[in-house]
Amino acid sequence: MGEPAIDVVGIGNAIVDIIARCDDGFLSSRELSKGHMALIDAAAAEALYGAMGPAVEISGGSAANTCAGVASLGGKAGFIGRVAEDEFGRVFTHDIRSIGVAYATPPANDGAPTARSLILVTGDGERTMNTFLGASVELGEAELDPVLITGARITYLEGYLFDPPGAQAAFHEAARMAAEAGREVALSLSDAFCVGRHRAAFRALIQGGVELLFANEEEITMLYEVDSFDEAVAAVRAECRTAALTRGAKGSVVVTSSGLVEIPVEPVDEVVDTTGAGDLYAAGFLYGHARGLDSKTCGKLGSLAAAEIIGHLGARPETPLAQLARQKGLIS
Repeated sequence: MGEPAIDVVGIGNAIVDIIARCDDGFLSSRELSKGHMALIDAAAAEALYGAMGPAVEISGGSAANTCAGVASLGGKAGFIGRVAEDEFGRVFTHDIRSIGVAYATPPANDGAPTARSLILVTGDGERTMNTFLGASVELGEAELDPVLITGARITYLEGYLFDPPGAQAAFHEAARMAAEAGREVALSLSDAFCVGRHRAAFRALIQGGVELLFANEEEITMLYEVDSFDEAVAAVRAECRTAALTRGAKGSVVVTSSGLVEIPVEPVDEVVDTTGAGDLYAAGFLYGHARGLDSKTCGKLGSLAAAEIIGHLGARPETPLAQLARQKGLIS
């Protein structure tokens, strides 16, 4: 294959985020697990939406947010994800294209409506996600774009989409396409909820050809069923060429066969909303990795992108990340 046409293509849930503030009492009264993601059905989504306060509606989805971050850094990104032919589907399509991400997945004319995630943000900036996956989980091999996948330096797979068998099959097929084209495959574990449901399948996918893994401390220890972060580091080092592991206020650790690189957090004046922090960390790291930068610089780009996101509501950058990265001397 020739030189890749784009840096990163993401495959994941195409979701519209509906974000509102609340207090801890609102969460506890509805038995919502603070800081976690729960899957809900259409009826529960309607009921929660009716109980929420004033909300901001922003196109989202984990891998889509990552692709938006890559584009904000000046990279070339594409996205594959399924929406319905409805109002939210049209909003999502327009939004992701408007920020420079290539998106050509045809909308579905039948089946479930476009997915949405009801995100409740407490005063400490923690986000609790309640997601109706709708049309997004019906993505299958038919929606894969071989030209986009084989033309991308990195194919990035979103763990949130790993539940349906059709999506799992699509992930394996996309990984096969990328490998045959001599490209790299990256995977995000996305949430401890996903790891608990799909530990064995994730391990098989990683062992089968994932070159770059993204996870937080809870997810990686759950994946390997160990008690400590150090044990998890040793386990992932034996299975994956590069793992970028985030640890909240402790920063992140990049694990490679040659050793560990510790990355400090980028300071922020105020944590407003942690929605998308992991997605944007992945964006910075993937951008740097696609451009051949060293692991430390990739991690710093990830931390910078995450810091921008948690300083405001929503999971899409408000300040161009390329501008911030140039100010820090991370890119030219």
